[in-house]
Parts: sequence; structure tokens; C-alpha cells
Amino acid sequence: MSTFKKLASDTALYGISTILARLLNYALVPIQTYAFQKPSAMASNVELYGWIGVLLVVYTLGLETAFFRFMARSKDQPVAEKNRIFNQSLSIVVLISVTSSIVLYSLATPITNWLDYPGQERFVQWSALLVAIDAIVAIPFARLRVENRVREFVTARMTNIIIVVALNVFFLIIAKDIYEGKYLTALQPVADFMYDPKIGPGYTFLANLLGNALYFIIIRSAFAGFRFELNGPQSRALIAYAFPIMLTNLASVLNLLTDRLFLRHLLPPGFYPGLSSEAVLGIYGNCLKLSVFMALAIQSFKFAADPFFFSQAEDKNAPALLANVTKWFIIVCVLIWVAVSLNLDLLGQLFLRSKAYRVGLDVVPLLLLGNLLLGVYYNISFWFKLSDKTGYGTLITVIGTAVTIGLNLLLIPVIGYMGCAVAFSVSSLIMMVMCYVLGEKYYPVPYHVRSAVGYLLSAGLLIYASWQFPIADLWVAVPVHLALFGLFVGVMIFVERDTFRPALARLRNRNKKPVNLGQ
Repeated sequence: MSTFKKLASDTALYGISTILARLLNYALVPIQTYAFQKPSAMASNVELYGWIGVLLVVYTLGLETAFFRFMARSKDQPVAEKNRIFNQSLSIVVLISVTSSIVLYSLATPITNWLDYPGQERFVQWSALLVAIDAIVAIPFARLRVENRVREFVTARMTNIIIVVALNVFFLIIAKDIYEGKYLTALQPVADFMYDPKIGPGYTFLANLLGNALYFIIIRSAFAGFRFELNGPQSRALIAYAFPIMLTNLASVLNLLTDRLFLRHLLPPGFYPGLSSEAVLGIYGNCLKLSVFMALAIQSFKFAADPFFFSQAEDKNAPALLANVTKWFIIVCVLIWVAVSLNLDLLGQLFLRSKAYRVGLDVVPLLLLGNLLLGVYYNISFWFKLSDKTGYGTLITVIGTAVTIGLNLLLIPVIGYMGCAVAFSVSSLIMMVMCYVLGEKYYPVPYHVRSAVGYLLSAGLLIYASWQFPIADLWVAVPVHLALFGLFVGVMIFVERDTFRPALARLRNRNKKPVNLGQ
């Protein structure tokens, strides 16, 4: 199997699992927007999950990437050396996670007062436990990827999501409705044990915590042979490589989450008539989840690409391979951007079960674009990982984060949550351009820049034009938008016809059966 086919195959395997898992996880959006019709009820969830994302980066310390790098370097070393790298990587994460979460758990009351969510101490405590579990299992999951144990990886992710969704259904639909006397009134005497209205949206944290705790059972084989081990020189080498990656990831996560952390606090009172700042955050946070379709493609690619490109680092064909991979990555992401943006009227009704949330759908195309540009940045950022110049990644991401924070401070008071989307898109564009310019200096790659710019501009114009002529009737809108998407795909296939012809010719030749002239 060629290296390109190997990457495509691994991306497809990780992608299928990620897509199925996210689709199941996406079932939480209609469940939660049905259970809590008022967007203000979901404000603390949006903000706390933002902080969980920030803490997870600090807890893991960038050691996933360090683990990939050091395992690639030791591919010709004895198994004992590889086990030592695993033991030390996981030991560092365990030490950080346990210590930090004990501190956060004990400070739950001051934290809730600081965030202005008094009475929600349990949410903070569950979040502290949740982030510790997620950090600890990150290295075993990385081990599965390095050892190409895709089936175990896929099974674990899928099992977790099914459990989390099932628990959400139980707590937020079944138990809540029984408590409210909507059905199964015979269970009313025990309803208080099944549902506490004071917890309400906090059951999403509890469901996530219980589901993720089962990882220790589901992927127990990935922990095989682990023993707590901290060797001074090797641990320092791991941390020295990982720490700039952690700073890069931290800046990147802050770049992604600044909007959710700032919006409620920067929005002027009464900016949106009839809506509190908590309600606006709930609307924005749930509309933002519609950009998950772009995140699927990016995450699927990253799962396969991290170990793959490290293993190809010494290959002389690596730059050309990276250029071709980037080209097709952009094509796939552009198609997702167009497909979702043209059909937001349908997707909004399917996933945002309360109409109150749909007023924020106009931010989704910009958020999708921001994710697309950020995905391209991730894709072309391999140059500083492969050349061990990770400090440049930190510099680029810190600048991007500074742009995001500055634009959020400037734009939220002026254009509300649309300012969040603009800030994210502009920051992603700046990071992508900086990464490309510096990469061409230190690790030249023959990227297909002209085609990438052409696809992005044409897709943006089509989306903008379609939004200028909204169609109120869904029965008319869906066929029209599907036809526009089909036209866009047709044009793209025509442009790439020279790429498809050799592949189609090989496929035709493979299907031809040899003729036995002796019969």
C-alpha cells in the first residue's frame, strides 16, 4: 500500500469512528435544547466546558505529541525502551492530573463565585474529575494510535459516546419527565432519587463523567505493563520537547474558546432585546455546535496524520506527499463548508429543537470558515514538528490568540456574537498565512496555493450569494440548495479531471479480467 493510500485508509478508519461518535454525541444537542427550552439554562455548561478544554491542554502538557516523536525515534530500539517512554509520559500526566484536580475540587466554591454561577459547586467538582480522567487516558489512546490498533481505538470511542448519550437521555428526558409527572407516575415515589431539579443541566457533566470513567475498563489493554516511573534525564527530555507544544496547544485552545469565555462578560446589557447575556451565550454555544461537521474532518485527519508524518519524516518524498495531502484536505473541507452553510435552515430545525436557539444561525458559516482555515494551519504546521522547531508553533499560535482576544474585546460590544465569529476567522487566517510563510523558509513544500485560494473564494461567494436570497419555504429551499451544492461539486470535479483520469484508468484496468485463449 502506498504511503498516500495508507494515510487515506487510516484517516477513513479514524474518520468513520469520529463521525459516528460525533453524530451520536450530536444527538445531545436536540436532547439538551428540548430539555432546557430557555437558552440561559445552558450558559454555565457552555462556559465550564470551555474551561475544561483549557485545563485538558495543561494537564496533558503536550505529551501526546512528545510521545509520538520519541516513539518514532525509538522504532529500532528494544520493546523495553518503548515501554519506558510510555511509562514516563503517562506518569507525568498522572502526577499533574491528580494534583491539579484535588486542588480544583477543594476550591469549588470560590471558583463558582468567581465565574458568577453560585450554587453550582457540584458542576465544578465533576468538571475537575472529568478533566483528570480525560488527561490520564490521553496517553493510552496515543499508544493505540502508534501501535495502529485502530479497532480498539474505534470501539472505545464509540462505546463511550453511546453510554454518554444514553445517560443524557435517561437523566434529561426519562428521569426528568417522570419527576415532572408526565408519565410512569407509579415511579413517582422514587423520582427524587432519579432526578434533582437543582442539578438540571449539570446532569450533562455527570453523564460525561460516568461515561469517561469507564475508559479505564474499556481500554485497560492500553494500560498493560504500566508502572509509575519518573527518570530524571528522560522525563526532562520529554517535557522539554512537549512544553512548547503545550504552550502552542494552550494558545490554540484559548483561540478556540475565547468567544465562550468572553461573550457573557463583554456583551452590553440589552444588546439583544429581550435576551439576557446568559441566554445569548446559550444561543451562541449551541449554534456553534453546528460547526462540528468541519471539526470532524480536521479531527479525523489529525488522528491519522500525527503518527503517520512522524514516521515519514526522513523520507525524501515527504514534502510532495504533504502538498498533495493538503490539497485534498482543503477540497474535502471546502465541500463540508458549502454543504452545511447552504442547508442551515434544515439543520437548524433538526438539531436545535427550541426555536429560541435558531436566531444565531447566521454565525455558523463564519465559524465553519474559521475552522477550515485552522484545519489548514494544523495541516501545514508539520514543518515545525518535523524539523524540531516547535518554538515557531508557539509564536504563531500566541499571535493568533492575541488577535482573537483583541478582536473579541473590540467587536463583541459592537456586533455581539457575530464579533466572536469574525475574530475567530481572522485569527485563523493570520495563523495559516504566518505558518505558510515561515514553513517555506525552513521546510519548503510545493503546496497547490492557486487551487486552494480558488476553491475558498468560489465557495465563499456561493455561500454569501445564497444567504442574500433566503427561501422561507423549506420544501423549496432544500432542493434548491442541494442543486447548488451539486453544481459546485460538478465544477470541482471538472477542474480536477486530470487528477481523476489516471485513478479511473487504473480502476478500469483492475476490473478487466484476463482472457484465457486456450479455452
